[in-house]
Amino acid sequence: MKNRFLVPIIIAAVVLFVYLIIQAQYNRLVTLDQKARETWAQVENVLQRRSDLIPNLVSTVKGYARHEKDVFTEVTRMRSLLLGAKTVPEKSAAAGGLSAALSRLLLVVENYPQLKASENFLKLQDELAGTENRIAVERKRYNEAVREYNQAVKSIPIVFFIKLLPFETQKPYFEAGETAKSVPPVNF
Repeated sequence: MKNRFLVPIIIAAVVLFVYLIIQAQYNRLVTLDQKARETWAQVENVLQRRSDLIPNLVSTVKGYARHEKDVFTEVTRMRSLLLGAKTVPEKSAAAGGLSAALSRLLLVVENYPQLKASENFLKLQDELAGTENRIAVERKRYNEAVREYNQAVKSIPIVFFIKLLPFETQKPYFEAGETAKSVPPVNF
């Protein structure tokens, strides 16, 4: 009589145990996925802030350096690419290109001492420098969240059933594009 009830109880306990493990792992993935999405949204927020500052910076510099048209065109083009990018790799490449173009723009400023002394320009330059630091911090946080997520989806037992779940099998890191890895050319 005891064995008749013991087997169903053991089976029920094993099923409950497996269910609890799966539930805990699923909830962990939900948390990690949301953390990665949240940190990516913050990267986009700071990239947008930089994009919003750029027209003001370009306008201020244009007043002093009217003949530097190529630099302004490149900054505007790279800003448009960043605003139009949809995926993490596209945004990474566009952000790197924009950083290189901004570096060229700021190097042009060196030829205009009166611009460097302009209060409006100095405020914009400080805002942009602060924004660049924020971007670096947020990219780091995003990459940390992605690392945590990617480690989780490659760990046991998740790795065995990740393809059955509505989660990415791996999230992309925010990486510097090729243009960000080289020193921008400056021609005066």
